[in-house]
Amino acid sequence: MDRAQIEALQEPTRFENLTIPVLAEHVVQRREGQLLASGAIAVTTGRRTGRSPKDRFIVCDDLTRSTVDWGDINQPFEPEAMDRLWTRVRNFVDRGDTYYRGLMHVGAHPDHYVPVQVTTQFAWHQMFASSLFLVPDTFNPENRDLWQILNAPLFVCDPTRDGTKSDGTVIIDFSEKRVLVAGMHYAGEMKKAMFGVLNFLLPDKDILPMHCSANVDANGKVALFFGLSGTGKTTLSSDVDCLLIGDDEHGWGTGTVFNFEGGCYAKCINLKRETEPVIFDAIRFGALLENVVIDEYSREPDFTDSSLTENTRACYPRDNIQLCVPDNRAGEPETIIFLTCDVSGVLPPVSLLSLEGAAYHFLSGYTAQVGSTVVGASEPYTATFSAGFGAAFLPRPPRVYAELLMRRINAFGANVYLVNTGWTGGAFGVGCRMSIPDTRRIINAVRSGELLHAPTNHLPELNLTIPVHIEGVDPHILNPRDGWSDANAYDAARSSLITKFKDNFTKFDIGSNILDAGPT
Repeated sequence: MDRAQIEALQEPTRFENLTIPVLAEHVVQRREGQLLASGAIAVTTGRRTGRSPKDRFIVCDDLTRSTVDWGDINQPFEPEAMDRLWTRVRNFVDRGDTYYRGLMHVGAHPDHYVPVQVTTQFAWHQMFASSLFLVPDTFNPENRDLWQILNAPLFVCDPTRDGTKSDGTVIIDFSEKRVLVAGMHYAGEMKKAMFGVLNFLLPDKDILPMHCSANVDANGKVALFFGLSGTGKTTLSSDVDCLLIGDDEHGWGTGTVFNFEGGCYAKCINLKRETEPVIFDAIRFGALLENVVIDEYSREPDFTDSSLTENTRACYPRDNIQLCVPDNRAGEPETIIFLTCDVSGVLPPVSLLSLEGAAYHFLSGYTAQVGSTVVGASEPYTATFSAGFGAAFLPRPPRVYAELLMRRINAFGANVYLVNTGWTGGAFGVGCRMSIPDTRRIINAVRSGELLHAPTNHLPELNLTIPVHIEGVDPHILNPRDGWSDANAYDAARSSLITKFKDNFTKFDIGSNILDAGPT
């Protein structure tokens, strides 16, 4: 072999617009992951097994300076520093093989999508992007702002040189329409960065971007499921009696709810076919498993093993689900469900919310850190509040989204419920977690309209209205105080939780009508 042939072999290759099957071959051939018995592929993400919010930035310039809600979540990054780092990473990536796809959209609505092109160093990252973003039959960037994602997991950031906080970073640049992911193997950073992009852009079009799942029942009625990781957002929307729109990110505009994505990114810790058949059966060829422990010989996943992380994940295209809405969008929702995992055991399993109560609990975004998606999260079974059930992805002030939510609810007449998928009969360590069958029965009662005509009680301290009876559900859990063996202990836990709600709400500059809808 002569020198020219050797140099040709060493020349980096740019693989363009490969299909998922071909990308899967590359993942295995390059030993980025291993093929499983089901046909899915398993990968690991190193020490970062979740998002790294402390390493996430937004470029601060004339477009964002007065519109972004700057602080611990939305950290500013200088435009000149971004230009230098982008060039440095781009040159680094171009020295090796790359995977590029220029045929994707974020957003399944023909008037509201964002076109995006993705360049990655790993085949499996491109496989992830090709599953989570939309690959349309016709790519149409005309009259649209074309975004670029550059994903360089092998690049090592230098905080002194690059202005980052660690060896990895995620930076969103709204003026230049680009996202840089450097030094991060966790693929979810790409997905959530583009979610942040739409969270910034869509309110200007009077569209509410939402961290929620959505499905359609047999009667064509749409339901939304808001919630943070571990609350059951994906599990409860993946229902064998419904068609899935999407499991995580949607927009709500006049006449429509539409998915931002073309796939799902489900938590799979303790996954079982008996309780979550839709998700379990979707983990086949075309799917990726992140940080799931795999048997060395059978190549079967052990979904009960959390030794790598509690945040084990399954990424799969919607094509792996038979029960999904073909158009990836539907009409406006008749039912809105706020999911909370209450580890204190204080909240009832279901409450009916007024318009103002919906705004209060939307802004509160109360739940617990259960199997957190965040790197380094400590004390996982403690209370946390996240405005909009997704504060980490909201570039604008939370009241912008709350006001949009109220307008959408008021205009369409949706019914809103707070559903606790956490503990009952006592706090974590004493009581037990709500069973999935009980929660599904409650969801069915909500969607059928059964609760709208059921007799109710008002819990004055929590300022919540609850049903007295739901067919098939133990009445002792409907009023949580009745399920505790020590009523005085319940009262003390309730007072503690109410104080947390009130303390959290002091940061919002909001009208008294919403404030008065919260706990007293």
